[in-house]
Amino acid sequence: MANLRPCYLQISNSLCTEPWYAGKGFRFYHGSWKTASNRKKVSQPIESRVGWCGSCIVKCCSTSSPTSAAEATEQVFLDDSKVDEKEERFEYLASESGWKVRRLAENRDEMSEVAQIQAEAFHTPVALFDDVFFEFFKAEVLSGLLYKLRNSPPDRYACLVAEPAAERKLVGIVDVTALRDEDVLQHLEGADEYLYISGIAVSNNFRRRKIGTVLLKACDTLSHLWGFECLALRAYEDDMGARKLYTNAGYRVVSSDPQWMTWIGRKRRVLMIKRSNMLD
Repeated sequence: MANLRPCYLQISNSLCTEPWYAGKGFRFYHGSWKTASNRKKVSQPIESRVGWCGSCIVKCCSTSSPTSAAEATEQVFLDDSKVDEKEERFEYLASESGWKVRRLAENRDEMSEVAQIQAEAFHTPVALFDDVFFEFFKAEVLSGLLYKLRNSPPDRYACLVAEPAAERKLVGIVDVTALRDEDVLQHLEGADEYLYISGIAVSNNFRRRKIGTVLLKACDTLSHLWGFECLALRAYEDDMGARKLYTNAGYRVVSSDPQWMTWIGRKRRVLMIKRSNMLD
């Protein structure tokens, strides 16, 4: 796949946090992990509580250059006729204002919808051949999503999706990842790790309808199920709409990017943290 990585921090039209594929790339922990001292164990297995689906039925695209953007997206999937898909079972993490939030179903259609919504939110338009660049960007987003789903333990990463209460139509996305970044932990006294909220994106036709609020509440529920006390996210410093949304959800600003970032054409971000009260 073509390695197209425009500066995602230049985006100004999205009501969302920095996506997982921004800046230096995504980070998460592979394989087994040990329970941190600040996390409380839950008695019921995570898989049965949040309805996580088992093995992924897709594969990442090859490194060879595709002949078209459509083929780049298409080649990440296995032949559906050769795979026995597990029955999907959904349990909603939040339900409010006519919207419900659950974990992403690991099937072809839903993952394509997620890639479409996040690509629309984070793609930076270009002067020439914008449609072609958009399709390549969407394929890269999809490839990254597949990689994380295949390589992350079910209680270290989750892609949450929002849909109307009365129909199956994805309208909002958020990524939740367990991290141990020291730059964040220094603001979380007593914590060994935290949940990082990123890539919040709402479909263009459904913005300003409280979908972001419900997505954040689902993140709180997930932190309770996984036994995490602390959550963190980043927002653009001048995006007052997003910052108001996060402040209303209980997040507070603890630091910001250095001023020199504006000298290289990047927008400054603020780090916002929250301690969940759901474990009390």
